[in-house]
Amino acid sequence: MLAPALVHRSWCAENLGHDSNERLEFLGDAVLGVIITDHAYHAYPALSEGELTDVRKAVVNAVTLAEVADELHLGRHLLLGKGEEQSGGREKPSILADALEAILGAVYVSAGMKAAHDLVLRLLGARVAEAHAGGPGGQDYKSRLQELAARHYDDAPRYDTLAEGPDHARRFHVTVSVAGVARGTGDGRSKKQAEQVAARDAYTTLVAEVRNDDANA
Repeated sequence: MLAPALVHRSWCAENLGHDSNERLEFLGDAVLGVIITDHAYHAYPALSEGELTDVRKAVVNAVTLAEVADELHLGRHLLLGKGEEQSGGREKPSILADALEAILGAVYVSAGMKAAHDLVLRLLGARVAEAHAGGPGGQDYKSRLQELAARHYDDAPRYDTLAEGPDHARRFHVTVSVAGVARGTGDGRSKKQAEQVAARDAYTTLVAEVRNDDANA
C-alpha cells in the first residue's frame, strides 16, 4: 500500500493505467483529523472546544505536514511527471503535505487504526504538545512573539527576508529582531514558513530572557 501513496497525479498523466495518491490522501486527511482530535480531547481535558480546535489547526495544516514530510526526506521518494519534476515538485509544500496524508491513509488501510494512531503521534505528538503549551493560537509563533514583544519590550518584531535560488527551488532565510536586536533566524521553502521558524526561535530566546530577568529582580 505504500507505493501508491507516493504517486503524484503528474506521473499518472505520463504513465497511463496507474492511480495517483489522491484517494489515499483523502482518507489520510480524515484519519489524521480523527487521531489528533481524539488525542487532544483525552490528553487535555481542561481545554474548551475552541481551544481544542486551535490545537488541531496548529497541527493539521499544510505547513506543518510539509515540514514533517521534509524532515522525513519524503520528496526524494515521490513519483512525479517530468514537468512537475522540473518545476521543483519534490520541494513543494502542497505536494509534500498531500503525500504524507496519503501515507497515513495507506498505513490505516494496511495496518489499521492503532498503527496509524501510533505513527501520527510519533510524527506529530511533540507538535501537539507545543500547540497546547502555547494556548490559543497554537503554533502561530508570529502572533505569540508579537504579544510577548509588546508586553515586555513595547516594540513590534521586525522580519528581514533574504531569498535565494531559482524560482522552482527558492529558499527563504529570515532574521527577526525585537528592540533592534536580532533574536531569531529561520529557513524555509516559503516566506511564511521561514518567518514562523524564525519567530519560534526568537520566542524561545525571549521567554528565557524574561524568566532570567524575573529571577534576578
